[in-house]
Amino acid sequence: MYRPSRLRLRTRAIATAALALALTGTLVACGSGGPAGPAPQEEAAPGFLTVAEAGDSTGSATIQVDYDTAEANGLDPQTAQTARSWMILGLVYETLVSVDENFEIQPGLASSWEQPDELTYVFTIDTSASFSNGRGVTTEDVAESLERLTESGGVWVGQLGPIESIEATDDTTVTVKLSEPYVPFLASLANTPAAVLPIEEIDAGEVDLATEMLGTGPYTVVEHRQDESWTFAANPEWREADSLRVTDLTLQIVGQESTRQAALREGSADLVNFNNVDSLTLLSDSPAARVVNQTQTDFYYLIVNSQQPGSPLQDQDVRFAINAAVDRQAVADIVLAGESSPTGVTPSNLPGACEVDALPSRQLSAEEAGQLLADGGFDDRTLSLLLYTEEPVLAQMAQLIQQQLAEIGVTVEIEQYDTATFTSRVFTTQPGDFDLALGWFAGYGDPSMVTRWWNPEIAGFNTGFTGGHDDLNELIAQGASESDPAARAETLAELCRTADEYSEIVPLVHRPSLIGYHTETLSPTISSNEGYGDFLRYIGDFAPLGK
Repeated sequence: MYRPSRLRLRTRAIATAALALALTGTLVACGSGGPAGPAPQEEAAPGFLTVAEAGDSTGSATIQVDYDTAEANGLDPQTAQTARSWMILGLVYETLVSVDENFEIQPGLASSWEQPDELTYVFTIDTSASFSNGRGVTTEDVAESLERLTESGGVWVGQLGPIESIEATDDTTVTVKLSEPYVPFLASLANTPAAVLPIEEIDAGEVDLATEMLGTGPYTVVEHRQDESWTFAANPEWREADSLRVTDLTLQIVGQESTRQAALREGSADLVNFNNVDSLTLLSDSPAARVVNQTQTDFYYLIVNSQQPGSPLQDQDVRFAINAAVDRQAVADIVLAGESSPTGVTPSNLPGACEVDALPSRQLSAEEAGQLLADGGFDDRTLSLLLYTEEPVLAQMAQLIQQQLAEIGVTVEIEQYDTATFTSRVFTTQPGDFDLALGWFAGYGDPSMVTRWWNPEIAGFNTGFTGGHDDLNELIAQGASESDPAARAETLAELCRTADEYSEIVPLVHRPSLIGYHTETLSPTISSNEGYGDFLRYIGDFAPLGK
């Protein structure tokens, strides 16, 4: 039986390691994948950019983030679609398992689990856990939450894998059986959409998850004003409530990056997130502000639409030439100031990810790409490149790609739209009404999870610009079912190469996540790598200072 150590014990070990590393001044790279990669950052402990100071101080904290949960989806964690929603809802809800700084599975509401065979998972539930109304968590809550998730129609259902049955075996265990092996199953349970819900209260009509939140996590909601703010209070029923040091939490939604920078500089915000890598230097003159770059598995990608009738992009050689002409390292270095690195289909900072330099497109020079384009009969048609205005860095990325493609004779016209128009033209219209488009994927916590989005039969959202390929789909399935690490790595490498050759969804570089905190008011714990966009993952350890 697998019985990992509890988070609190591990945190004490981290603090000890932090002291040792502080004395030696060890420097470690926080990402990998490209030949250069992001600039090395000093780690406070292996796998952590900063570790909260020890002590017993308690108090409040104010955090500013760029955007709120998606209002259209309400507050139901099972239908949450964005990383920001996952993080915010994760302050109230807990999952059966979690992931640590090395993407290894750790206990959550499941204190342990065993796998008697490759299709069966038996979870032992932590019977000390309670919802914030005081009712203890039952195995029925766990089993029916998973059942509800499989029937929810939410985006996360595609990550759960082939679940055959879910059963509350007795008062302490829940058994899940799969119809076929699925290696990322535990990782799929580590994200907020797989949270354990108060099924008894839901069935009784006492809780409406679209507008209310009732969970087992460290906080309860006091007030929420959509796109303005959240106010949270400590949950006295949380299993580790005695160690929670941020007892009152205010989350402010502040869209302007410059406003968040000013708030951090003056100390009206204790912790903020940034999307602009310039924040690393713009705040360097502030003695109390520190900004770190957490490497997330999220990555930017270029869509090359193969589904428009009569488009030259229906020719795989033409798409491959465009793929080969895009210099990913230049995107990382020029657009993202060296604070990112190239990636393939499997996020490069995950264990078992494929090697970017080995991809077929990386072997072609610009001259060879231009010749391949000519051989494919490209007729000098101007290609549209769509992006949405809500993420300014996409415009800079588009301009650089425009220049790179011009070198092989491709003229690109950049078109910027609001998110609704972009979504309509790229994801809703069949086939997609565009040639090229820029976006980003969440990368998750297992190298085979995001690969599922390359199969349009599973993803659904990409049928307007991606074709179905039996060989690629087989590799996607094999990468998710192969349990031998060496064989799995080989399969994933072949998957990356095959997807690279089809050149329909082209991974570019990791999406930086910059986190700033005021060193005189807050001491946070922030991991060097993150898979689910949750830079507040260790908020249970955050330490307020001078309050």
